Amino acid sequence: MIADSRRLVAGVLDGDPRAIARSISLVEAEGAAGADIIKGVFQQSGRATLLGVTGAPGVGKSSLVDRLVTTVRGDGRTIGVLAIDPTSPFSGGAVLGDRVRMQTHTGDVGVFVRSMATRGELGGLARATSDAVVVLDAAGFDLIVIETVGVGQAEVEISRTADMTAVVTMPGAGDGVQALKAGVMEIADLFVVNKADHAGADRAVAEIQTMLGLHTYQPEEWRPPVLQTRATDGTGVLEVLRMIDAYCVWGDTEVGRRRRARFEARVRHLVSARLLRHVEQQALEAGVFARILDQVVATEVDPYTAAEEIVRQAVNTTSAS
Repeated sequence: MIADSRRLVAGVLDGDPRAIARSISLVEAEGAAGADIIKGVFQQSGRATLLGVTGAPGVGKSSLVDRLVTTVRGDGRTIGVLAIDPTSPFSGGAVLGDRVRMQTHTGDVGVFVRSMATRGELGGLARATSDAVVVLDAAGFDLIVIETVGVGQAEVEISRTADMTAVVTMPGAGDGVQALKAGVMEIADLFVVNKADHAGADRAVAEIQTMLGLHTYQPEEWRPPVLQTRATDGTGVLEVLRMIDAYCVWGDTEVGRRRRARFEARVRHLVSARLLRHVEQQALEAGVFARILDQVVATEVDPYTAAEEIVRQAVNTTSAS
């Protein structure tokens, strides 16, 4: 590990905001320096609660998270927020960053807010989200909130990334129909009907409860609660925090299962990326990959046959060496 990485690791473990910000930038770059950071801090992680917050655009996710930050700090705990925002087509960075919407927490060392660009990732999450979570976890934050970009029903990846997932909706958002469809409504551990001062809030709650009633919950199963909030003035947000705490007490085994699945997926992804890089750069002769790909583009060879040929040549080259 180079000296700069060692300094950053020490800074993260001390909770230094600048070191945390720089470290997240490095893991976003997905280079060797970012890997060194994770190697240095990983054993100090695993203590934070990870909350995913998802829902359609416009339901007030950011306002709700902002109020949750205030409530958590009033409860004497620290909180980190990773706000996954759309990617700028010009700079590649995050646009509509939530840091702009959370200026009231500037200067509070118990709060860290970072916007991350999706960079085209499906599921509403940035590729480096899991590593950024490790950095915030190792820095000692008690609760880490991952607010997704809000891309609709496909946004289920958050359930594989967080310990608990809160789906936010609002009256009149059409979720009565969406609730009956497969997708984002099925991943919730908690439903939050925000903007509860709008007409139809009770109806929205009733529709979600009806959807939940289609499933028979066993006594040992967690039945997702449905809470109402007004993020504009903080009404109901304390109840949301208490429900998060209740879930973590109830779901210790479930949280452990999700964390195992999360790290398994991460390790598999890293192994796959490294194996592919090894095949392209070392196991194949120069130009072979591109030549086979040209054959696929020309529809002379199908993708399955191409993959089998690449693996065959890579294995033969490795065996010969």
